[in-house]
Amino acid sequence: MRFMGVKAVIFDWGGTLTPWHDIELADMWHAICSAHLPPEDVEKAARALVENELELWRRGSEDHLSATLAELFELAGVEPTEELLATKFEMWTPHTHTDPAVPGLFQDLRERGIKIGVLSNTLWSREWHERIFARDDVLHMLDGAVYSSEIPYAKPHAEAFRCAMAAVGATDPASCVFVGDRPFDDIHGAKAAGLRAVQIRHQTTAAFSRPGLTPPDALIDRLDELLPHIDGWGG
Repeated sequence: MRFMGVKAVIFDWGGTLTPWHDIELADMWHAICSAHLPPEDVEKAARALVENELELWRRGSEDHLSATLAELFELAGVEPTEELLATKFEMWTPHTHTDPAVPGLFQDLRERGIKIGVLSNTLWSREWHERIFARDDVLHMLDGAVYSSEIPYAKPHAEAFRCAMAAVGATDPASCVFVGDRPFDDIHGAKAAGLRAVQIRHQTTAAFSRPGLTPPDALIDRLDELLPHIDGWGG
């Protein structure tokens, strides 16, 4: 495969630009429902939200189809009031903080003339993600972002990677690097679409692996280990 100097680096979000967090989805939804629903409805609603969210994530990984929060609430039969949504966003806030290494890394990439993008498999809206990036003072450093909630496909579908490339103005996958933590959705998907791929490892990375996956071009344990690889590829 032909490669050229790096023109764009596209990042996964959760577990990559944010440090990995172990989250009990059932506890999260139970707390959210408890704050807004009648007590007699909490257990049923929380269970329906958990079951349908897990199914939507499975559909994304196996069928490569995207989903939205609105779809989740409809499937679960729960009314997503503004107050409930605000509580969900607030409860997730401790798990959404951008890795402290990101601002410096983004600045180093920009100084090299390299475009910076994000491609996230997410049920959340663009507005929610941009609130997070703005809060952490990195939104202005992004050249483009694609959230699967806005397109028909999810990683590892090649079209998701092509959309992310287009968002940063890249046309040749050989000039792009994708950085993510999941061996199938991120690494195997990016490699199949023709991009280089860098895998960031955390304590649960192995749980997302499966046989027969294409290996990454580089493995890192922290984002501050990325730049030497980019420079080595002629970024």
